[in-house]
Amino acid sequence: MSWFRTYLPRPGAELRLVCFPHAGGAASAYREWAALLPERIELVAVQYPGRQDRFHEEPLTNFDQLVEGIAAELPRLDGPTVYFGHSMGATVALEAARRMSLLGRGPVRLFASARTAPAVATRLGLTFDSEDEVMAYIRDLGGAGGRLLDIPELRELAMPMLRADFQLMESYEYHPGARLECPITVLAGSDDHTFGVRDAAEWARHTVAGITVEELPGGHFYTEQVPEQVIELITRTVTTEGAHP
Repeated sequence: MSWFRTYLPRPGAELRLVCFPHAGGAASAYREWAALLPERIELVAVQYPGRQDRFHEEPLTNFDQLVEGIAAELPRLDGPTVYFGHSMGATVALEAARRMSLLGRGPVRLFASARTAPAVATRLGLTFDSEDEVMAYIRDLGGAGGRLLDIPELRELAMPMLRADFQLMESYEYHPGARLECPITVLAGSDDHTFGVRDAAEWARHTVAGITVEELPGGHFYTEQVPEQVIELITRTVTTEGAHP
């Protein structure tokens, strides 16, 4: 099954915004964004195995396999792309961009949201001894996903996916290599205790084109709290001179 979901197809779009979900997340996290974008930008959301319409597939527990699967399909997207990755998705987006750049098909900009630069956090590992610890961690981050865990039926469905994603994150190892040639915009929620603008500068290690840093109101899932502001920022950034292909 395809890795991509396009909720509002725009075949004539000038630019495609490829969105990478957080751990435990799905493509639908970006569904609302599609209609907020201008006509010239089409949103393409990545769907990891083991959730929603890919629920029948085994979730991946190896980070390299996840990135390889996505990267194999990225060349099918027409025209220039920008990548947006949130939390774990920021690291997935970076690694996908590195692979695509080797083929001369890298994004024209990377948006890295709510995640420490992989060159610093060389491993993403998260281990939990019990289901209660998993739930406490997810609730602490906030967001819609944490609230859904309070519903026993949904928690039963979500827990295997969460455990697989945490195992996937634990399998990640950063390997130094060529830096991206596109700029990186680093985003942080003003109330996110896991990542803030003070941590953003390290993302400069991953590009030769420089970084910009943006802070938006909200916590770790500010993307859910102020989606209009996120889309306005993305749109403004990619139409700034030098950021648009």
